[in-house]
Amino acid sequence: MIIAFEGLDQSGKETQARHLRTRLRQQARVVRAVSFPDYETPIGREIQEALAGRREFGPEVMQLLYVANRCEYKSRLDAWLRAGDYVVCDRYRASSLAYGEAMGLDPAWLDLIQQPLPPATLTVLLDIAPETAVQRKQTGRDRFERDLGLLARVRASYRRQASAPGWVVIDAEQSKDDVSEAVMQAVAPVLAQP
Repeated sequence: MIIAFEGLDQSGKETQARHLRTRLRQQARVVRAVSFPDYETPIGREIQEALAGRREFGPEVMQLLYVANRCEYKSRLDAWLRAGDYVVCDRYRASSLAYGEAMGLDPAWLDLIQQPLPPATLTVLLDIAPETAVQRKQTGRDRFERDLGLLARVRASYRRQASAPGWVVIDAEQSKDDVSEAVMQAVAPVLAQP
Protein backbone atom coordinates (compact mmCIF):
# COMPACT_ATOMS: atom_id res chain seq x y z
CA MET A 1 0.00 0.00 0.00
CA ILE A 2 0.97 3.61 -0.41
CA ILE A 3 0.71 5.96 2.55
CA ALA A 4 1.27 9.56 1.49
CA PHE A 5 2.02 12.52 3.75
CA GLU A 6 0.79 15.86 2.47
CA GLY A 7 0.72 19.40 3.78
CA LEU A 8 2.46 22.73 3.58
CA ASP A 9 6.24 22.88 3.85
CA GLN A 10 7.35 22.65 7.48
CA SER A 11 4.22 20.71 8.47
CA GLY A 12 6.35 17.72 9.54
CA LYS A 13 5.89 15.43 6.53
CA GLU A 14 9.51 14.27 6.41
CA THR A 15 9.68 13.71 10.17
CA GLN A 16 6.38 11.84 10.39
CA ALA A 17 7.14 9.73 7.30
CA ARG A 18 10.44 8.72 8.91
CA HIS A 19 8.72 7.86 12.22
CA LEU A 20 6.10 5.77 10.42
CA ARG A 21 8.73 3.89 8.41
CA THR A 22 10.61 3.09 11.61
CA ARG A 23 7.49 1.78 13.33
CA LEU A 24 6.48 -0.30 10.31
CA ARG A 25 9.96 -1.84 10.14
CA GLN A 26 9.71 -2.68 13.84
CA GLN A 27 6.63 -4.71 12.87
CA ALA A 28 8.79 -6.63 10.35
CA ARG A 29 7.16 -4.99 7.34
CA VAL A 30 9.08 -4.19 4.15
CA VAL A 31 8.96 -0.41 3.80
CA ARG A 32 10.04 1.79 0.89
CA ALA A 33 10.61 5.52 1.23
CA VAL A 34 10.10 8.09 -1.48
CA SER A 35 10.13 11.87 -1.30
CA PHE A 36 8.85 14.13 -4.04
CA PRO A 37 10.16 16.04 -5.76
CA ASP A 38 13.31 13.96 -6.09
CA TYR A 39 15.97 16.53 -6.96
CA GLU A 40 18.49 13.82 -7.91
CA THR A 41 16.83 13.06 -11.25
CA PRO A 42 17.15 15.21 -14.41
CA ILE A 43 13.52 16.30 -14.07
CA GLY A 44 14.02 16.94 -10.36
CA ARG A 45 16.98 19.19 -11.09
CA GLU A 46 14.81 21.28 -13.44
CA ILE A 47 12.22 21.62 -10.66
CA GLN A 48 14.93 22.69 -8.22
CA GLU A 49 16.20 25.32 -10.65
CA ALA A 50 12.67 26.69 -11.07
CA LEU A 51 12.05 26.82 -7.32
CA ALA A 52 15.29 28.72 -6.87
CA GLY A 53 14.16 31.26 -9.51
CA ARG A 54 16.77 30.26 -12.10
CA ARG A 55 14.16 28.88 -14.54
CA GLU A 56 10.84 30.43 -15.52
CA PHE A 57 8.08 27.90 -16.13
CA GLY A 58 4.35 28.55 -16.09
CA PRO A 59 2.10 26.70 -13.65
CA GLU A 60 1.13 24.04 -16.21
CA VAL A 61 4.75 23.22 -16.98
CA MET A 62 5.65 23.09 -13.28
CA GLN A 63 2.87 20.62 -12.56
CA LEU A 64 3.81 18.51 -15.59
CA LEU A 65 7.38 18.43 -14.26
CA TYR A 66 6.19 17.37 -10.79
CA VAL A 67 4.04 14.60 -12.27
CA ALA A 68 6.86 13.49 -14.58
CA ASN A 69 9.19 13.36 -11.56
CA ARG A 70 6.77 11.00 -9.81
CA CYS A 71 6.30 8.97 -13.00
CA GLU A 72 10.05 8.31 -13.00
CA TYR A 73 9.23 6.03 -10.04
CA LYS A 74 6.21 4.31 -11.59
CA SER A 75 7.92 1.02 -12.43
CA ARG A 76 9.45 0.86 -8.93
CA LEU A 77 6.14 1.75 -7.28
CA ASP A 78 4.34 -0.95 -9.27
CA ALA A 79 6.99 -3.55 -8.40
CA TRP A 80 6.97 -2.66 -4.70
CA LEU A 81 3.18 -2.84 -4.55
CA ARG A 82 3.14 -6.22 -6.36
CA ALA A 83 5.63 -7.50 -3.78
CA GLY A 84 3.35 -6.36 -0.94
CA ASP A 85 5.72 -3.67 0.31
CA TYR A 86 4.61 -0.55 2.15
CA VAL A 87 5.47 2.68 0.36
CA VAL A 88 5.64 5.79 2.51
CA CYS A 89 5.69 9.02 0.48
CA ASP A 90 6.68 12.49 1.55
CA ARG A 91 4.34 14.26 -0.93
CA TYR A 92 2.53 12.45 -3.70
CA ARG A 93 -0.35 13.03 -6.11
CA ALA A 94 -2.37 15.41 -3.91
CA SER A 95 0.46 17.96 -3.98
CA SER A 96 -0.07 18.62 -7.68
CA LEU A 97 -3.76 19.15 -7.11
CA ALA A 98 -3.17 21.46 -4.14
CA TYR A 99 -0.45 23.62 -5.67
CA GLY A 100 -1.87 23.52 -9.20
CA GLU A 101 -5.36 24.40 -8.07
CA ALA A 102 -3.92 27.22 -5.92
CA MET A 103 -2.37 28.61 -9.12
CA GLY A 104 -5.66 28.48 -11.00
CA LEU A 105 -5.26 25.16 -12.82
CA ASP A 106 -8.17 22.78 -13.40
CA PRO A 107 -8.18 20.06 -10.69
CA ALA A 108 -9.77 17.59 -13.14
CA TRP A 109 -6.81 18.04 -15.51
CA LEU A 110 -4.35 17.73 -12.63
CA ASP A 111 -5.99 14.46 -11.61
CA LEU A 112 -6.12 13.18 -15.19
CA ILE A 113 -2.40 13.66 -15.88
CA GLN A 114 -1.60 11.56 -12.81
CA GLN A 115 -3.74 8.56 -13.75
CA PRO A 116 -0.70 6.39 -14.63
CA LEU A 117 0.44 6.61 -10.99
CA PRO A 118 -1.03 4.18 -8.46
CA PRO A 119 -3.32 5.95 -5.99
CA ALA A 120 -2.46 6.31 -2.33
CA THR A 121 -4.23 3.90 0.00
CA LEU A 122 -4.18 6.54 2.73
CA THR A 123 -3.28 10.21 2.52
CA VAL A 124 -2.36 11.92 5.79
CA LEU A 125 -2.78 15.70 5.73
CA LEU A 126 -0.56 17.35 8.32
CA ASP A 127 -2.47 20.60 8.63
CA ILE A 128 -0.77 23.83 9.68
CA ALA A 129 -1.46 27.50 9.02
CA PRO A 130 0.70 29.27 6.43
CA GLU A 131 1.99 31.56 9.18
CA THR A 132 3.24 28.51 11.10
CA ALA A 133 5.13 27.33 8.02
CA VAL A 134 6.86 30.71 7.82
CA GLN A 135 7.70 30.71 11.54
CA ARG A 136 9.22 27.23 11.32
CA LYS A 137 11.48 28.15 8.40
CA GLN A 138 12.43 31.80 8.29
CA THR A 139 15.38 31.65 5.88
CA GLY A 140 16.13 29.80 2.65
CA ARG A 141 12.49 29.64 1.58
CA ASP A 142 11.77 29.02 -2.11
CA ARG A 143 9.48 31.27 -4.12
CA PHE A 144 6.34 29.28 -3.25
CA GLU A 145 7.20 29.21 0.46
CA ARG A 146 7.40 33.03 0.48
CA ASP A 147 3.88 33.54 -0.91
CA LEU A 148 1.41 33.48 2.02
CA GLY A 149 -1.59 33.96 -0.27
CA LEU A 150 -0.56 30.95 -2.33
CA LEU A 151 0.01 28.87 0.80
CA ALA A 152 -3.48 29.75 2.06
CA ARG A 153 -4.99 28.57 -1.25
CA VAL A 154 -2.87 25.38 -1.12
CA ARG A 155 -4.12 24.67 2.39
CA ALA A 156 -7.73 25.24 1.26
CA SER A 157 -7.24 22.77 -1.61
CA TYR A 158 -5.75 20.15 0.71
CA ARG A 159 -8.67 20.56 3.10
CA ARG A 160 -11.14 20.21 0.22
CA GLN A 161 -9.39 17.07 -1.01
CA ALA A 162 -9.33 15.65 2.51
CA SER A 163 -13.12 15.37 2.51
CA ALA A 164 -12.75 12.36 0.18
CA PRO A 165 -12.45 8.78 1.44
CA GLY A 166 -8.91 7.61 2.12
CA TRP A 167 -7.81 10.81 3.85
CA VAL A 168 -7.14 11.74 7.45
CA VAL A 169 -6.44 15.26 8.72
CA ILE A 170 -4.07 15.72 11.66
CA ASP A 171 -3.50 19.00 13.46
CA ALA A 172 0.26 19.40 12.96
CA GLU A 173 0.40 22.51 15.15
CA GLN A 174 0.77 20.18 18.14
CA SER A 175 4.01 18.56 19.35
CA LYS A 176 5.89 16.10 17.13
CA ASP A 177 5.15 13.27 19.57
CA ASP A 178 1.42 14.05 19.59
CA VAL A 179 1.38 14.22 15.79
CA SER A 180 3.26 10.91 15.60
CA GLU A 181 0.73 9.26 17.92
CA ALA A 182 -2.16 10.63 15.86
CA VAL A 183 -0.51 9.29 12.70
CA MET A 184 -0.21 5.80 14.20
CA GLN A 185 -3.87 5.88 15.28
CA ALA A 186 -4.91 6.92 11.76
CA VAL A 187 -2.74 4.32 10.04
CA ALA A 188 -3.62 1.36 12.31
CA PRO A 189 -7.00 0.54 10.69
CA VAL A 190 -5.43 0.64 7.22
CA LEU A 191 -2.60 -1.66 8.31
CA ALA A 192 -5.13 -4.11 9.72
CA GLN A 193 -6.75 -4.59 6.31
CA PRO A 194 -5.93 -7.93 4.66
